[in-house]
Amino acid sequence: MARTFTGRDAQRIADEHKALLERLSAGAGCFENYKDSIKRTADALIAEEVLNILKEIPIDELGRDRSGLRIKNLKDSGYLTIADIASEGTYALASVQGISEDGARTIKRIAQDYADRARQDVKLKISADSRTQRNTELISAIYRYRSSKALSAEASDLYESYSRKIGYDIEDLEPSKKSLKWFFSSSQVKKKAEDAYAELTSLINGDYGKRAEEVCRGLRKLDHLEDGEAWEDFRKDPIPYFTALEDVCPGILGSADEVYGLPEELAREIQGETFEQEGLLCKLRRYQEWGVKYILHQGRVLLGDEMGLGKTVQAIAAMVSLKNTGATHFVVVCPASVLTNWCREIRKHSRLSVIKVHGNDKEEAFKSWLKLGDVAVTTYETTSHFAPDPDFKIDMLVVDEAHYIKNPAAARTKNVKALCDHAERILFMTGTALENRVDEMIGLIGILQPDVASGVKNIAFMSGAQQFRDRISPVYYRRKREQVLTELPELIENKEWCTMTKEEEEVYEKTLLSGNLMAVRRVSWNVPDLKYSSKANRLKEIVEDAKEDDRKVIVFSFFLDTLRAVAEVLGPVCTEQINGSVPPARRQEIIDEFDKAPAGAVLPAQIQSGGTGLNIQSASVVVICEPQYKPSTENQAISRAYRMGQARNVLVYRLLSDETVDERMLEIIERKQTEFDAFADESTAARVEEADIDDKILGDIIGAEVERIKAAKMKAAQAKSSEMPGPEPEIN
Repeated sequence: MARTFTGRDAQRIADEHKALLERLSAGAGCFENYKDSIKRTADALIAEEVLNILKEIPIDELGRDRSGLRIKNLKDSGYLTIADIASEGTYALASVQGISEDGARTIKRIAQDYADRARQDVKLKISADSRTQRNTELISAIYRYRSSKALSAEASDLYESYSRKIGYDIEDLEPSKKSLKWFFSSSQVKKKAEDAYAELTSLINGDYGKRAEEVCRGLRKLDHLEDGEAWEDFRKDPIPYFTALEDVCPGILGSADEVYGLPEELAREIQGETFEQEGLLCKLRRYQEWGVKYILHQGRVLLGDEMGLGKTVQAIAAMVSLKNTGATHFVVVCPASVLTNWCREIRKHSRLSVIKVHGNDKEEAFKSWLKLGDVAVTTYETTSHFAPDPDFKIDMLVVDEAHYIKNPAAARTKNVKALCDHAERILFMTGTALENRVDEMIGLIGILQPDVASGVKNIAFMSGAQQFRDRISPVYYRRKREQVLTELPELIENKEWCTMTKEEEEVYEKTLLSGNLMAVRRVSWNVPDLKYSSKANRLKEIVEDAKEDDRKVIVFSFFLDTLRAVAEVLGPVCTEQINGSVPPARRQEIIDEFDKAPAGAVLPAQIQSGGTGLNIQSASVVVICEPQYKPSTENQAISRAYRMGQARNVLVYRLLSDETVDERMLEIIERKQTEFDAFADESTAARVEEADIDDKILGDIIGAEVERIKAAKMKAAQAKSSEMPGPEPEIN
């Protein structure tokens, strides 16, 4: 039987398959290898931090609880801190004059006790601003770990599916490699070799070979990863990194409390709750995932997490999970000032569709939601028009800023309670600490779970006690930032999209047509009556939340009349404003007065004057009233509070009017900033033109806005005209 291939061909195809299988086998284990790398690097970082703590402890502390140790001899030999002892070997210590081997072991044991106690309090903090070699190793290991998961699984699947078959084929091919051996082989052996060669060739050129090579290329790319690529990925979205680190090294970033303060029995039940994430477009932190399970398991709850912990995304995730298990209709009730924010967040973080039930077309929107389902977002004021049939069931009702319905006699409270009668599940949300307003808390709990409320009324006086917290834990759940966000950078930025009132829209259109660039930029702040300003109303809410959270606020604007409007809206909580006409000495006096002011105090400042050269660490909330021409202007203003000496996370709120020049300016700034960031590094940043908007660009934006509004008005007029009845038909 003549061969269709040479012995060299047989050797080549066998070697190709063996090499590929070796790479797949190695790839199947790379996920665990990267996991081990994370553990090793994280342990090393912790050890470094422990050593830094021990460097602050003088060696004299060794003798605090143990007399007879020759501390002076150790000092004379250069051992000055506990870190020096912890880093040294027992035999080296025993070589010190006057220190015996037993004494050296005792000294090492005491030093180890200090190290163990220090280690209990050490938690890793990772920041893109701290790119040490060890931090870079950790970030790169996490990047590889996350990226390799799917590749490793694919490599394992390919190896398990094909290695045995390929091994048999290579064995059958063996006789064809040597001419003499082939000559004396039987026809059956030769047939098997021919079939094996054909099969191996088909595999290497077919789907298996393509998939295997693709996996191996991906794994090789991870091996040659540039450190900067991992850091850039971390900078864009650090949450998956923290989540992966928590998974690999539980407790390393913060509290090791797996149940986040819940009673043990309730925690065990919640741990087993199913959370279906299909259609959720973001990665949750572990504490957020736990919050979602709590919401789903308990059914009717009040989530009281502090500001900045992501209550909104937990609510969205709960709705997504319910949608995946058959639920169809959800309602979000919120203040008008955050209506647009809710709609944007739902679209950004999920595949749920959103219908805004508010404004002139609220009736039609409501009917559309009844028919199509998913999420209806409405306001407290609009709930009076939100009246489904008596038998209609809402799968989940979400009530944001639930402390708005603390007054049982208020119309909005009655309207929300009426909606609750239609709801299978209810989620109340508030960042306000209700422990200090126990009667309001019990009132809200009474709407959700009356039995729990009645059971704690008689112990309301002990609301700070563990017994009270355990009793309300089935319905009220609150976590603080220091419990769950110990590793996050101290800057949390928020875009606050405000939906304009009718009065604002009228003023906005007039200023657009006037062509006054500066007037157009003052959108929302230039209404005659500030009660119709959506930005002013949102600012009041932010300041109130800040007061409740024991924070102070800086409000920045380019415009003096906007700052005057801020002072008018907020009243006596405002200090004197800082602007270009205030002398430097007086500026510092204003800051000193602000430093001494109570929580909830507000410092208004012109961004080009108060944004540079001042230290205002006593503020931890920054509000920017309108987009600026340059990102650096905003960054400099934020850095007045976000700097050395700041003890709290800094919350930044950018007030933005939806569908206005604010949105267009922000789009351009963000696009240019992305381009700037893509090319800028330490060596080139000074040479790259900074992203900015000049008057010409703003003029173009205003022109486009004018055309957009004209087109919308024309469309509305045409629609109205088409609805008018035609002439009566003639009767013959």
